[in-house]
Amino acid sequence: MRLMGRDIGRVARAGSDPERSELGEPIDLRAAWDDQSEAWTRWARAPMHDSYWRFGRTAFFELLPEPGRLTLDVGCGEGRVSRDLANLGHRVVGIDASRSMVQGAISAAPNIPALVADAAAMPFASGCSDLVVAYMSLQDMNRMPAAIRETGRVLAPGGYLCLAVVHPINSAGQFESLDPAAPFVIEGSYLDAHHYADEIERNGLRMTFTSIHHPLEAYFKALEAAGFLTETLREVPIPEGLASDASPRHERWRRLPLFLHVRAVKV
Repeated sequence: MRLMGRDIGRVARAGSDPERSELGEPIDLRAAWDDQSEAWTRWARAPMHDSYWRFGRTAFFELLPEPGRLTLDVGCGEGRVSRDLANLGHRVVGIDASRSMVQGAISAAPNIPALVADAAAMPFASGCSDLVVAYMSLQDMNRMPAAIRETGRVLAPGGYLCLAVVHPINSAGQFESLDPAAPFVIEGSYLDAHHYADEIERNGLRMTFTSIHHPLEAYFKALEAAGFLTETLREVPIPEGLASDASPRHERWRRLPLFLHVRAVKV
């Protein structure tokens, strides 16, 4: 696969930034993540390896309402969010477009149902759910607005969508260096959606994250069109005092947010 004159396969050195490639044309994100399913499973399940374990889930789970009758985990991947939700008392069904991801989720927790399904055409009755969780998945879907619209269909009035995505600032640009005071640079248009790939190696694990950059307005227009009212918004940086983050590259991400967390209610 060629990426704007650079080959996938260039992987960031441990302790450096991801190697980002702007994709010259749109690609099938479902296929890209299916190809990465084994790598993602190793990455996601390594103890304290990524931000989910170190601070992401704590910040995100603060948005969640109490368990209700049915929680849908949309873009469940290998199932770690579903498993944590179940441990909190949620009745969970996971959904992912990647068959290999779903197989991994079921093998890890056979008691939690998981289905191969398109988030833009879910096999559920209208109004069947009172909570939909989309943790770090919407930026990896081919049809983000359609997925949010479908979420609005399966939620009952008064139900919640809790989502986390790569913050659009993060996906729009990069720091010039690892220096804590390094400038953050956006080349090209922040406002235009585009596909990109981040490749990274850390602690012997390699992973390629292929996603779409959407500006903030795109997410909130999709929520508005689907009948949601945004209740809570959090821009999540790396927390101060995180013991495992002594590198200068982490200090930079205390000035800018890594992630965007949102809770919206279906009206």
